[in-house]
Amino acid sequence: MTHTDIKTPEAATIPKDRIVCIFGMGLLGGSIALGLRERGLAREVWAFDPDAAALEAALVLGAADRVFTSLGPWIKDVDLGVLSAPTRAIIGLADGIAPWAKAEALWLDVGSTKGAIVEAVPLVLPNFVGTHPMAGRETPGVQHAYAGLLQSAIWAICPTPETPEGVLRAVTALVEDLGAYPLTLDAKAHDRAVARISHVPWLLATALNLQLAADPDATTLLALAAGGFRDLTRVASGAPEMSRDMVISNAVEVRVALRELGATLVHLSGLLDSPEALLDEATRAKRTRDSLPIVRRSLLPRVYDVVVSLDDRPLELASLTRVLGEAGINIRDIEILKIRDGAEAIRVGVASDGDLDAAKDALGRAGYRYR
Repeated sequence: MTHTDIKTPEAATIPKDRIVCIFGMGLLGGSIALGLRERGLAREVWAFDPDAAALEAALVLGAADRVFTSLGPWIKDVDLGVLSAPTRAIIGLADGIAPWAKAEALWLDVGSTKGAIVEAVPLVLPNFVGTHPMAGRETPGVQHAYAGLLQSAIWAICPTPETPEGVLRAVTALVEDLGAYPLTLDAKAHDRAVARISHVPWLLATALNLQLAADPDATTLLALAAGGFRDLTRVASGAPEMSRDMVISNAVEVRVALRELGATLVHLSGLLDSPEALLDEATRAKRTRDSLPIVRRSLLPRVYDVVVSLDDRPLELASLTRVLGEAGINIRDIEILKIRDGAEAIRVGVASDGDLDAAKDALGRAGYRYR
């Protein structure tokens, strides 16, 4: 296929009476497939994966109508293709798809880094734009997929100057149709950002666990490790191979971010004999952490949080949500922050200051402890 053969989508959306194929049926690919089916965004959803077990699970979940373990002429019927293979495999996958791709088909990927992908893939699939949904969980595999994974997620879209305008409009509309929030930025800015908010945190969590494992008193440390350590190192529980590929694919930006982090740790080490200066830095860090919902409010509706203490016993969470529901309060977000023997802390997010005050009033009258 040459560039002169290309037919670019002109409409802002590709018709929903279309065949969509997910190329790589893991957690993210499966969640996209379920989202497409749940929202009626495709006539049929197909799935490609060399792993027959993943395809069988997709069929059981209802994530796919047809499945394929090898690339072939069937690709000519695909209207929209989502490349959701591991990041390191996406360029090769695009090369394999290209001989059968029809000229007017639309293509996107969901890899966790974008630089190399947006340079290489449009050379073989010109109706392509690189994307990255900022969504995931520690349990990989299509068996853990669910459409809600994408709901209200930020979805980065990384066009190049050569990306056809119709392709960009169509992919942006698809992201919105799936319930996510599109954020357009260039690939370099994306890769710099994810190095700092995703890739280095994984390496840091890995380092903390390796430090614990190498300690001669590791058994005691494991017994003493509380919620703070678990929360900070949670991302190390994900699939190691996937996380390794993620950071290696962004090695240049990750090394820069690691050097910055190392300098910050040395700086903090130097403040151990300066309690007031260390407090100033800790306070600045707290302000940054506490501002995260505010930073995102131009992209997502702001959520107002209340943290509630619960006893760890059956139906406690159901009772909490019933109390808020009876008070006419719509829960926008909910999260189990930490678990202790006999107690839990639940973060509940509501839509406004007024709802927050009403929630606290209802919780207080029902005897809940909150902050």
